[in-house]
Amino acid sequence: MFENNVFKTSVSTKEWLQAAGVRAAKTMAQVAVAMIPATATIQQVDWIAVVGTAALAGVTSLLTSVAGIPEVKSK
Repeated sequence: MFENNVFKTSVSTKEWLQAAGVRAAKTMAQVAVAMIPATATIQQVDWIAVVGTAALAGVTSLLTSVAGIPEVKSK
C-alpha cells in the first residue's frame, strides 16, 4: 500500500506531483459531471456546490495519493 509514496527517497517528487495532479484533476472532473443531473437546465445547476464538491474531491485525491501512486515507479 505504501509503495511509491512521496516520502520515499527513491520516488521523484516532481514525477509524483505530476501524477498526483493528473489524478486529482480527473477525480474533480468526474465529481463535477456526477453533480450535474441529466434533467437539469444549465441555470438550475448549483455551481457553487459543484465547484466546492469537486475541489474537496481533488484535495481528498491528493491526500490519498500520499500513500502511493502506481504510475510513479521507485528508482
